Amino acid sequence: MPGYRERLHVVTYRAILDVPREAVLFLSHLLATERRLRGTRKGTRALTCFHQAVLALRHFRDGTDPATLARDHGIGRSTSYRYIDEATDVLAAQAPDLHHALNNAHDTGVSHLVLDGMVIPTDRCSEKTTSVRGQSIDLWYSGKAHHHGGNVQGVMEPDGFPVFISHVEPGSVNDLPAARAHVLGALYAWAAQGLPNAGRSGIPGCWHRHHHPRQAAE
Repeated sequence: MPGYRERLHVVTYRAILDVPREAVLFLSHLLATERRLRGTRKGTRALTCFHQAVLALRHFRDGTDPATLARDHGIGRSTSYRYIDEATDVLAAQAPDLHHALNNAHDTGVSHLVLDGMVIPTDRCSEKTTSVRGQSIDLWYSGKAHHHGGNVQGVMEPDGFPVFISHVEPGSVNDLPAARAHVLGALYAWAAQGLPNAGRSGIPGCWHRHHHPRQAAE
């Protein structure tokens, strides 16, 4: 229809971010601290710390893609990616390492811990690796999840609250090698000290509420 495109108008609407305001302020404070450490001058960033926190939490909470976030916040796509990465880094810096997480669980009397792995979707699709069969495969493709992603291992309290999340492995890495690389050694050591662990049944070599892996075979 002639002139149809010229008559199109963008529809705007209001939305509510399903995140406590305290979470936005907490992340905003971390971002402000990071900017001060970097010596960032006021007025030189596209978004304030508060709005950068909102942008990042929209991505974390709802999975909003960076391109959509860039459009909504009036910034470039590359800036949107960078702002999400910055928010991820300052939050990750607050997380306890595995030793402190297990020590805290032991001191607070947690009945047992649960180990589980998850493949987080990613758009990193172009890297290749060689499989155990000598075939060229996509490094970040997970045969378990049937999509590209990164394998992370989580240690959780019985109610599912995470106490530790490992560094990411490519999706082609199975749960057991990922768990061995990041968590199993420490879990075995703490199990020997009386902190039971419950491994997900899908991870061979994990155990259910045994104080030490050897006890499982007795």
